[in-house]
Amino acid sequence: MSASLPVLVVVHQSTSNPGRVGDVLKALGFTLDVRCPALGQSLPATLEGHSAVVVFGGPMSANDDHLDFIRQELDWIAIALASDKPYLGICLGAQLLARTLGAAVVSHPAGQREIGYYPIVPTPVGQELLPSPLMVYQWHQEGFTLPTGSHLLATGSLFPHQAFRYGRRAYGLQFHPEITATMVNHWTTEGADQLTCPGAQARNYQISQHRLYSPAVEDWLRQFLAEWMGVTANAKAMGGQYLPTHSSSTTQSTAQSTVQSTTKDHY
Repeated sequence: MSASLPVLVVVHQSTSNPGRVGDVLKALGFTLDVRCPALGQSLPATLEGHSAVVVFGGPMSANDDHLDFIRQELDWIAIALASDKPYLGICLGAQLLARTLGAAVVSHPAGQREIGYYPIVPTPVGQELLPSPLMVYQWHQEGFTLPTGSHLLATGSLFPHQAFRYGRRAYGLQFHPEITATMVNHWTTEGADQLTCPGAQARNYQISQHRLYSPAVEDWLRQFLAEWMGVTANAKAMGGQYLPTHSSSTTQSTAQSTVQSTTKDHY
C-alpha cells in the first residue's frame, strides 16, 4: 500500500492524540489526517484520499444516539467499510464498528470495569494476530457482543470480546495499544474519580504495570500495524523501532476545543 495517502485518524476530544499508533504509522511513512467530529470537523464523503482509517476512544458511549456526531460516525463507518480500506477501531471505535455491524454495546452485567492492565488471550483463529497472551491497557465500562459474520481474535475474563476482525481489513480492539506513559498519567489524573469503580486499578499500580508491560505491547503494535497497512515486506525492526520505508511526516492536525461528556467511559 502506498504511503502517499494519509491515514484518517478520528478522535473524540481536543486532548486526544493517537499516541503510539500515530508514532508507528508515521515511522512506516504515513502522514496523519486527524479529525474530531465531536468538534464539528467533517468526515470525508469517501476514503479515496486516504490509505486507512483509525477511530479512537472517547468518554462517550456508542449508544449515545442523542449526540449528532455519534450518529454521524455510525452512519459513516458503513462508507468506510464499503471502501475496503483498512479500518481499525480502538475502544469506542471498536464499539462503534460492532454496533454498525448489528451487535450490541452493553455494560458488564455485574457493573465491573476494566481500567488498567488486564490479560487478553488469543482464540485459535486469532493466533495470527496475537501469537500469545498479552497484558494490555484498558479503560472502559462497556463491551460489545460479537457481530454476525466476524471472527473473534482475542478474549478476556471480564469482557470476553477483546478483538475481532470483520472481512479482510476491519479490526476492532477493546483495549488501548496506543497508550504511552504520558497518557496513563493524564488519564489517571483527569479520570481519577473513575479509579474507585469496581475493577479499576489504583493510579500508582497502573503506572508500575505500564513500565512492566508496555514494551511488549509496543513490539506487538509495530508488527500488527505494518501487516494491517500491508507494508510488512518493507518494514524492518532495528533498535526497537521500525525504519520508515517512505519519508515520514511530523505534520499532524489537532482539535481546538474541549468536548464535555457526562458518562466518562473510555478516553
